Amino acid sequence: MRLCTPVNVSLAAAAALLTAPMPRAHAEPGPDGHGFPITTRIHGGPDTYAAGGGPGTWYLDLTNTTGRTRTDIHPVVVLVDDKSALEPSQARLEFYDGARPHPVRFEETDAHELVGAFDDGFPGFTVAAGRTLTVKVRLGITADAVPNGVTAAAAVVQRHTDDGDWVGQSNDYRFGIDIEPDRTPAPGTSDAPLPFADELARTGLGASGVAMAATVALLVTGSAILLARRRR
Repeated sequence: MRLCTPVNVSLAAAAALLTAPMPRAHAEPGPDGHGFPITTRIHGGPDTYAAGGGPGTWYLDLTNTTGRTRTDIHPVVVLVDDKSALEPSQARLEFYDGARPHPVRFEETDAHELVGAFDDGFPGFTVAAGRTLTVKVRLGITADAVPNGVTAAAAVVQRHTDDGDWVGQSNDYRFGIDIEPDRTPAPGTSDAPLPFADELARTGLGASGVAMAATVALLVTGSAILLARRRR
């Protein structure tokens, strides 16, 4: 599978390291024999986020194109900003499992991407055969961020006991960061804060979250290595 952009190179690193020790591109092909078994699409997000303003809401569709149920599904979001200036603490992301929000902790790679796994201890999503699961996501940008352009994308990993499969890859979601908070929220945004973002920092991740944090640390190293190789 051809990976031709910095975002996609980072997604490859995310998937490969989350499926260690024997990374696989996917367990079985999609209906066309070439695509991933989980068709993944980001949609509905605002075009601009005001630094220090309300969070924006977007959605991640996970469509199971196979004939069997997929369990333990974990998206991994990668943010690549034009100025290599966005810090992990400046992007506040949470995803919803039903009505319950879960925080996402971002880690920064040596190439200044931000990488965050949807795993704070929850067991992963289940997507029935032939069905689509839509995951609600909220993203806020803190007031100390600079004006910027950002591309977001997601890799999707199906985890197993000691390894896993890279089963999905999303489209790119492009948005800007504006330093002037807009008093009238843009479509898809809300003035409500992200309640679990600070809780994550206060309480830690728990046992399984610590394991995922270690995996993301490896991910950070692997992403930088892949990017270095590609730029030679």
